[in-house]
Amino acid sequence: METLECPMGGGATRLYSTLTQSLGGGSPAPALPPSYLDPGQPDFTNLDPDFYQRQKGSTVCPPDPAELLRQCEEALRDRPARLHRSFVQVGDGDGPGSPIRVMQWNILAQALGEGVDDFVRCPLEALCWPQRKYLILEEILTYRPHILCMQEVDHYYDTFQPVLAGLGYRSHFCPKPWSPCLDVEGNNGPDGCALFFDQSRFELLDSVNARLCAMMIPTNQVAVVTTLRCRSTGRWVCVAATHLKARSGWEWLRSAQGADLLWHLQNLVQKLAGDPVVEVPLLVCGDFNAVPAEEVYQRFATSPLRLDSAYKKLSQDGSTEPEYTTWKIRATGECCSTLDYIWYTRDTLRVDAVLDMPTGEQIGPNRLPSFSYPSDHLSLVCDFSFKEKE
Repeated sequence: METLECPMGGGATRLYSTLTQSLGGGSPAPALPPSYLDPGQPDFTNLDPDFYQRQKGSTVCPPDPAELLRQCEEALRDRPARLHRSFVQVGDGDGPGSPIRVMQWNILAQALGEGVDDFVRCPLEALCWPQRKYLILEEILTYRPHILCMQEVDHYYDTFQPVLAGLGYRSHFCPKPWSPCLDVEGNNGPDGCALFFDQSRFELLDSVNARLCAMMIPTNQVAVVTTLRCRSTGRWVCVAATHLKARSGWEWLRSAQGADLLWHLQNLVQKLAGDPVVEVPLLVCGDFNAVPAEEVYQRFATSPLRLDSAYKKLSQDGSTEPEYTTWKIRATGECCSTLDYIWYTRDTLRVDAVLDMPTGEQIGPNRLPSFSYPSDHLSLVCDFSFKEKE
């Protein structure tokens, strides 16, 4: 794989300096645990989400998010205009406490974007990491979610965990047992699902990593399931981040994986409901790799958990998904589909606002990714409120 050198201007240099200070004076990040570098010996049972947190110098002040965003924008000042998106208010916003902002995003694994994904209309210069990492951070910092669910994360240890920890986020990461990133020369380790939450808003109660099964057989797809307590309301919320099997022909496997995840969530809710005072709303965020007509979508829509899809709120009748959440051109052709979702329990949560989708004209004829946007998937961002208990 050809390596491209992407020059960084003064703004990017200052931003890098700020970010490395949050790691403790610019010391290099520790190497990945050896088990993550050997695809023949997957061992993901000893993840330590606080590893980098302990490396940080205790006297270093965390970076200011607004300042980091400004520096990201300065570092990217020569790129085309970023996609302009606005929030659409869909609720009355009178729930207890301030809204909870949730962001779902398949960020595109770096090794796959430069390697096997073959985005034929995207210049290689737009895919190199020194460019993309600032675009990804800019997107996150623009919307400042309280809960952030990401897929295809292959720079968790050296970028997202330390940078977002410096902004007050705690996180959990579950790599794929046999990530396709490991087949790409010069990779940064396996990709997987990551779930971040703002510690000023939430207290961690529990978090587990699940390897999804089909017909009792473990597959290569995973989920992170985290239970949180809202500090302002005392309410609990359970959040899952997942990424189901990709590509046509695997609809049956996606359906089985979705059924397994729903089984995990139902068991968790039943366990937590042992306390009659506890009522646990659910948020399930993911790249399902499934259009709304697929069986796995219908499984979630008809689940006893009474889930609904937040992005249907953008439609006039409140029952139709967006036309697309991903729009890309590969050597095999153009793909414009809805594959990404934020599911929520409609009895306990209310959608207050939804970030709209950019138009095809805004995205441009070469589609995604691009110099303006770092992934082939668009981020989904919603504001939720807890419904009052009856």
